[in-house]
Amino acid sequence: MTVPGRRSSTFSRLLRHGFTDPSGAERLLDVPELSELRGDSVLLDALGATADPDLALRGLVRLVEAQPDTERQTFTTTLLAAKPFRDRLLGVLGASEALGDHLARHPRDWESLVTYEAADLHPGVAEFERGLAEAVDAVSLRVAYRRCLLAIAARDVCGTTDVAETAAELADLATATLRAALAIARTAAPADAAMCRLAVIAMGKCGGHELNYVSDVDVIFVAEPTDGTEAADEGKALQAATRLASHLMRICSETNIEGTIWPVDANLRPEGRNGPLVRTLSSHLAYYQRWAKTWEFQALLKARAVAGDPELGAQYVDAVSPLVWQAAERENFVPDVQKMRRRVVDNIPAAQVDRELKLGPGGLRDVEFAVQLLQLVHGRSDATLHSGTTLDALAALAAGGYVGRADASQLDEAYRFLRAMEHRIQLYRLRRTHLVPEDEADLRRLGRSLGLRTDPVTELNRTWKRHAAVVRRLHEKIFYRPLLDAVAQLAPGEIRLSPKAAGQRLEALGYADPAAALRHLEALASGVSRKAAIQRTLLPVLLGWFADSADPDAGLLGFRKVSDALGKTPWYLRLLRDEGAAAENLARVLSAGRLAPDLLLRAPEAVALLGDPEGLKPRGREHLEQEVLAAVGRADDAEQAVAAARGVRRRELFRTAAADLIGSYGTEDSPREPDPGALVDRVGEAVTDLNAATIAGALRAAVRAEWGDELPTRFAVIGMGRFGGHEVGYGSDADVLFVHEPREGVDEQEAARAANRVVGEMRRLLQLPTADPPLLIDADLRPEGKSGPMVRTLKSYAAYYHRWSLVWESQALLRAAPMAGDAELGARFVELVDPLRYPAEGLGEDAVREIRRLKARMESERLPRGADPTLHAKLGRGGLSDVEWTVQLLQMRHGWAEPGLRTTRTREALAAAHAAGLIPTEEAQTLDEAWVLASRVRNAVMLVRGRAGDTFPSDPRELAAVGRYLGYETGHVGEMVDDYRRITRRARAVVEEYFYGA
Repeated sequence: MTVPGRRSSTFSRLLRHGFTDPSGAERLLDVPELSELRGDSVLLDALGATADPDLALRGLVRLVEAQPDTERQTFTTTLLAAKPFRDRLLGVLGASEALGDHLARHPRDWESLVTYEAADLHPGVAEFERGLAEAVDAVSLRVAYRRCLLAIAARDVCGTTDVAETAAELADLATATLRAALAIARTAAPADAAMCRLAVIAMGKCGGHELNYVSDVDVIFVAEPTDGTEAADEGKALQAATRLASHLMRICSETNIEGTIWPVDANLRPEGRNGPLVRTLSSHLAYYQRWAKTWEFQALLKARAVAGDPELGAQYVDAVSPLVWQAAERENFVPDVQKMRRRVVDNIPAAQVDRELKLGPGGLRDVEFAVQLLQLVHGRSDATLHSGTTLDALAALAAGGYVGRADASQLDEAYRFLRAMEHRIQLYRLRRTHLVPEDEADLRRLGRSLGLRTDPVTELNRTWKRHAAVVRRLHEKIFYRPLLDAVAQLAPGEIRLSPKAAGQRLEALGYADPAAALRHLEALASGVSRKAAIQRTLLPVLLGWFADSADPDAGLLGFRKVSDALGKTPWYLRLLRDEGAAAENLARVLSAGRLAPDLLLRAPEAVALLGDPEGLKPRGREHLEQEVLAAVGRADDAEQAVAAARGVRRRELFRTAAADLIGSYGTEDSPREPDPGALVDRVGEAVTDLNAATIAGALRAAVRAEWGDELPTRFAVIGMGRFGGHEVGYGSDADVLFVHEPREGVDEQEAARAANRVVGEMRRLLQLPTADPPLLIDADLRPEGKSGPMVRTLKSYAAYYHRWSLVWESQALLRAAPMAGDAELGARFVELVDPLRYPAEGLGEDAVREIRRLKARMESERLPRGADPTLHAKLGRGGLSDVEWTVQLLQMRHGWAEPGLRTTRTREALAAAHAAGLIPTEEAQTLDEAWVLASRVRNAVMLVRGRAGDTFPSDPRELAAVGRYLGYETGHVGEMVDDYRRITRRARAVVEEYFYGA
């Protein structure tokens, strides 16, 4: 029993040596089996040097207790006398609970750590094969495997090997284990072994000679009949090879009392888990030459023959290697790479993203993918890049000038640290995981295992985040900085990309005209000016964002034009450099289509909106109208006044388009808007407001030019169609009616002449040829259509509607809303038409039949010749017209009784109809979804092409850009079109029931 004074002294020493549970450690040191070790300062120092002294002591007690009585003395004597052995054993026990369990089950295995011969410091496959030689079944193989793993872990935790050497040793041990497992399988089935030649090809980290402690071992099996076997027996030979391969996988993967070695995963084979487990070499080649995707060649980059028939394995590697290095020339390489480059973290639970060491932002996968992509692009002409090992390949890329040396050095350091973290996390319990632990004790052990001893948890988190940030920053930059070095002609003597290699890289990243792209880069980044230096900082990231778009070339060209226009202004480059969101927002806007860049290039100073947190929020009509009317008031004549108003409209169109694009694409700081309907509503409201403000400005300019401050007649502009419904798209005309009422004492004819002159002048001014987009005013919905007068008095409207109005005119008036001019007159016009559009007791059956007849006629006559009715967003099946006519019929039939239906907005009216029980939930949602999608298609076409359209573009690049706007990744345009047809087909079924009464 320990005396109190001594206990107090021991307690303090244990605390100083890093024990977190000194009381428990004291009790363990008091067990009889440790009587010879108790109080030994050498042992206490060694325990204190481990990652987890408490864990190491517990493991040591279990190991001592497990020793046979005849062996315990030998063990304790060796432990105290041999410092190298002591450090190795306690280092393992303090880092790995699982290996401590193994030693407790196999107490003689400590002897494998006693001495190392010089050759054992970096053993190869042959050395591990000797360690596994006595294994005769799955259980004994697992025991021998853990014994070899014990030695690898000892070298790792003691710093004898670095992280790359440890990973290589783990891959060599896996190779030896696969060979031993195959030997056991062949022994168990000699007849099968005699019928076939089977080779095991390692893939992934095992093939790349950079395996983790616990990882699936990816393999591909290739087999041929043994020499002399008849061709007719090839099938039987493959069956025999399949049985051998399956047995090998079970030996390694199945769990018994000794646990599992690791799962053997053959899903990288042709056709994945749906394909045969074993194929002949010719079958492999036929698949790769005809069907394989880019990611499969990326996987083959690490293919290495490791077990079975060495000649067949070498033939396989020799046969597939040329295909790997030709992958960059394949037709779909660019879209495949764009898809692979985009981070896919959707499958990672949100709570785990920040702890995900492999797949999270700034994780191991970022480094590995970047290196592999550059190998595929440049390895076709440079054999020095043909390495399956990430760090070796990174060094070769730096040596060849494909990656900047400083970037490569930073990536190498970050990758080594992240892999060391991954190793130590997995080593603790020998479980396959890439999640950084949350428990304080686990973090403390992890930090101490990496040499962070002062404040392990804080230092670990700080160092990890620093390296992850480096990886995240360089992941994109690594592709592009050498491109700038290739054209900037700086630092003589530095190795740089050749023009050919730079062009190959740009082509692989989606640039259709690499030569032009290089010219743009040279113009932007060459020289020693401060402007060029800032551009060289910005461009690596911008080029990555451009490459993520459907048209990288347009993005880069647009950026050069904007930079040429603003490059000398002091705020422009500073804005992009210092405002994190501005540069990405600009890249997204410039590369998403023609409309927004065209608007920006007419007034490049609008780029400032992209860096203002409030800059992309739409401004209300009142604010816009105040600005427009103030600008009109300062102008010298009507043309200057409307030019100022159209300038405001151009800026606000850019603001709206930029916000729409950024909301649709999403950025690092602003995730994609999850509700497409909200995007449509925001665009419709914003464009409606700015069109109304522009018309108000044109009205004020026309009046001032001839009459000064007051027109002899009160005058109002009534919005119709999409304008009145606040659903205007980028390419929509402004449908209007003009109404006036003579002022007191003014002759009606004089008032009519004035009103007509105002309308004519407004239309002329708004259509003057300028650099700004025109605003076309369409008054064809007026009484008597094109044959009727352009403007009427309120009394004239009342007389016409009372006597001559047709049902289609009442339907058109559902969208009527005052937009500009005399507000009181506009309100009286609305009061006049309300009984027409919401008739008391609803529509009669004759009127309903007339509306249905008109709709059927429109469907047959107005659809453009040759247009696909399943893809026309306005007039096609389940498109805008279908949904709007269905909703408008409900409004006219029930608006008199349901106040919620008395709105000019389609979605509001549909929601009100559902709330009133006029249409069920599912059908209402179906119509809403189709209307939103068709609206977004029209907006997308205008944004992408710069001109209005109601159908999907035929140009592949434009179609891909529409897809990106709608949320479809590159290569999924077929899925987009199928989804559109499916959604609108369902909507048409609802229309048939609720409009046609089918």
